[in-house]
Amino acid sequence: MAKKQVEVILGEISKVLSKLDNNEVNKLTEAIRSANKVVLAGAGRVGLAVRGFAMRLGHLGLISHMLGDATVPSIAEEDLLLVASGSGETETIYQIVNLAKKNKARVALITGNPESRMGKLADVIVKVSAPSKTKAIEGLVSVQPMTTLNEQSLSILLDAIVLRLMEDMNETHDTMWRRHSNLE
Repeated sequence: MAKKQVEVILGEISKVLSKLDNNEVNKLTEAIRSANKVVLAGAGRVGLAVRGFAMRLGHLGLISHMLGDATVPSIAEEDLLLVASGSGETETIYQIVNLAKKNKARVALITGNPESRMGKLADVIVKVSAPSKTKAIEGLVSVQPMTTLNEQSLSILLDAIVLRLMEDMNETHDTMWRRHSNLE
């Protein structure tokens, strides 16, 4: 069994998430709640974590779309583009952030690099102190390959935000299940 590896992974995730700034998370939660609609974006495995969050926002009754889906509408002043990028430098996502700003949308960024190009454009930033492809985190070396720790930490952070939104919006498992797809 991989019990030892699981303990190492959980320890790493706990170390990263213990460094979150509650004020940053509160600002992100408020930006999500106050948006007319939320469009979400991320590349690679980060994008997979973000896609799951987009689904949960829909289950909460919020209007959310994952960039790349055929049904993504235009973005405007009352909307939020929520992007995740460990480095804050992913070229394709950076270009999308520029387009959102050009269209007067607010931008929220979850990153390990608030000083990045995307960070300079973001209205709301949540720093996740996990190593990215371009930035090491002092005192934290993951045994996991590549940027796995960042992606895991992001997924758990986003699930924690769902719990916070559920509480703030008086949502329950039952109210959310009513919005879940019944075409499965």
